[in-house]
Amino acid sequence: MSTNPQPWMYDIIRAPVVTEKSTMQSQFGKVIFKVRQDATKPQVKQAVEALFNVKVTGVNSVSIPGKTKRFRGQVGQRSGYKKVIVTLADGASIDIAAGV
Repeated sequence: MSTNPQPWMYDIIRAPVVTEKSTMQSQFGKVIFKVRQDATKPQVKQAVEALFNVKVTGVNSVSIPGKTKRFRGQVGQRSGYKKVIVTLADGASIDIAAGV
């Protein structure tokens, strides 16, 4: 577990995902983040361990494509994003309300 965060680690993790489903997952030791599109699982693991000082046991990633939406007859495109589900070791937790 790396104890000193590098500057690039702050750029990997964009924001926590705060939804009803992600809040329910927290009781199982899982935390969900939006991350950079080009972030890899090892980079995410390293960044979470260094920034939040926890032990990560697993990282699952999902790329969410952008949706085509219409507004007043005009077609637009929402931007896509990548989200990761980080599984923490037993007894570890992250308070996402506190920030980094």
